[in-house]
Amino acid sequence: MAVIGKLLKNRRAGQEGLAWNSSNLAGADTLTLTSPDFENEGTIPTLHASKRLGGEDLSPALAWSPAPEATGQLLLVVEDPDAPTPAPFVHCVALLDPSVAGLDRGALDAENPSDGVRVLRSGMGRGYRGPAPIKGHGPHRYVFQLFALAEPITAAASGAALDSAKPHDVVAAAGGVLARGRLDGFYERS
Repeated sequence: MAVIGKLLKNRRAGQEGLAWNSSNLAGADTLTLTSPDFENEGTIPTLHASKRLGGEDLSPALAWSPAPEATGQLLLVVEDPDAPTPAPFVHCVALLDPSVAGLDRGALDAENPSDGVRVLRSGMGRGYRGPAPIKGHGPHRYVFQLFALAEPITAAASGAALDSAKPHDVVAAAGGVLARGRLDGFYERS
């Protein structure tokens, strides 16, 4: 498997495809997004990695500064721009009630999400999917992006119901960003 990673070493989706860079999600970077589990630009602990790699697919705890009072909904998107795919791989999409001020570890579990959390489809299945880079591909950046939206997302851009919509269609349906914050972590499989 390390051979495949080395062959694909220079192939990466790129940060330009992140939700963060979508024109409909532009806004003031005024939310401070943090985690007690890893520092910004730090290494994500194996506990939060894929079960395939010995982790637990356990979403990390997250905290953020208060969202603007007019916030109708929070959108959380976790993506890997280093995946050797045409677009960043989506590890989680979740809609949060604006009253939610942080998430405990495991809050993004598809079977048992925390109160005020609605987990949607990711790039593979539902809920949080931990880091699982190809062996030998090098470090991967995992970008946790939180958007405070003026209005709740009620349908995907494709018209599909939110629970069955592709992540891209949910992100495309969002708009009216009042504030946003970002937390980046790294994980490498050697």
